[in-house]
Amino acid sequence: MSSDGNNAPNKNEPHLTGHAYDGIQEYDNPLPGWWKWLFIATIAFSVIYFYTAIVTNGQLSAVYSYNQELLDDTKREFASRVLKPDAPTLMELTHDADMLRLGKSIFQTNCYTCHGRDGQGLQCPNLTDNYYIHVKKITDFVDVITNGRKNGAMPAWGNRLTPNEIIVVAGYVASLRGTNVPGGRAAEGVIPPPWSDK
Repeated sequence: MSSDGNNAPNKNEPHLTGHAYDGIQEYDNPLPGWWKWLFIATIAFSVIYFYTAIVTNGQLSAVYSYNQELLDDTKREFASRVLKPDAPTLMELTHDADMLRLGKSIFQTNCYTCHGRDGQGLQCPNLTDNYYIHVKKITDFVDVITNGRKNGAMPAWGNRLTPNEIIVVAGYVASLRGTNVPGGRAAEGVIPPPWSDK
């Protein structure tokens, strides 16, 4: 009933839902419109976020764009250099963040189906432990990548990658030693001495 004595209901007065719980009635107080729209907006944002972060593996993010620019700069610098397949060069590459990023990119493009995305080993050996089958010193990586092993089980990449690409990938793979990525293949081979530039 309105406050002026009329029997017409006042639209500002709260409405009851018609339900009673243990004699207690419930007011029908709908959420404010802005609250509903905020809820709908969060659902729409979650769909966009899922696509951006999960489906594209972060490829639409600002961080990915920044990393791609760094990678492109590294590739330009890389194309102008002539790398030597010797121990000092490979040891230097294992500590060069830009070249490691480039090596990782080449590795994940060409080697992940056998060695896993992070080198943990699938059908082929784990590259993140301390055990190696055909590698006794750091320069052996270049030979294994170039010429392959086990009658093609490890394919020869000498005719598919440039010499610089092979050396950069060798440096990247050498840097994986001892990282022990979880879920890796069981250890195979022997433990060679620590990598050195000799």
